[in-house]
Amino acid sequence: MAIITTFERTEKKYLLEPGQFDALSRMLSDRMTIDQYGRHTICNIYYDTDDYRLIRASIEKPSYKEKLRLRSYGIPRNSDPVFVELKKKCGGVVYKRRERLTLDEARRFLGRSAEPVHQNQILREIDWFLNLYQPSPKVFLAYDRIALYGSEDPGLRITFDDSIRWRTTALDLAMGDWGSPLLSGGCRLMEIKLCGGMPLWLARALSECKAYPASFSKYGEVYRVNLARTFLKKGDCPCA
Repeated sequence: MAIITTFERTEKKYLLEPGQFDALSRMLSDRMTIDQYGRHTICNIYYDTDDYRLIRASIEKPSYKEKLRLRSYGIPRNSDPVFVELKKKCGGVVYKRRERLTLDEARRFLGRSAEPVHQNQILREIDWFLNLYQPSPKVFLAYDRIALYGSEDPGLRITFDDSIRWRTTALDLAMGDWGSPLLSGGCRLMEIKLCGGMPLWLARALSECKAYPASFSKYGEVYRVNLARTFLKKGDCPCA
């Protein structure tokens, strides 16, 4: 299967209570299919500046924002593939550029100790980002995901993330997927990923379940609830 390295789509997020998730799952069962990976774990390390410039800008909801993360599916070993991802959002449209490297290659590249053997346009864009912001690992985030695609429209994707956990130590994907819980009460984060408009049947299903769009970022929530106060206590001024 070919690896997709670029994405352009709109994404809508919803925070679901357990009852909403159960009801919506029943409504989707006839029109959506679980992808080949079933329930799987996604691990991420988010990179930012020492003053959290990127996530602070993102929280302000500008028309353009960007972030850099290192992602793996499961817990990788040094020689396993991972993805270096540059994600941008402009005018409500999400653009994702990513490149597959081994974990060891990605560490060296992001740590500025060695360039990847093979170069391409995506890696040059990431290299430019690294030179501009000089980011370093700040937060580890993992979650368990179920992904569905439209049985008649494979371009329609819906993901459900639960057991979202985070940490600010042991910032290496090889060091396990443990962390502190981010959401309580069995809540799940649902994301609807669209290449066009939302189907009418899906809009009706969301309305029946009283599921409404939410402005929610996993990394943003970690910063807002757990890091911003500590950051300010150090005497730094985020407005400087």
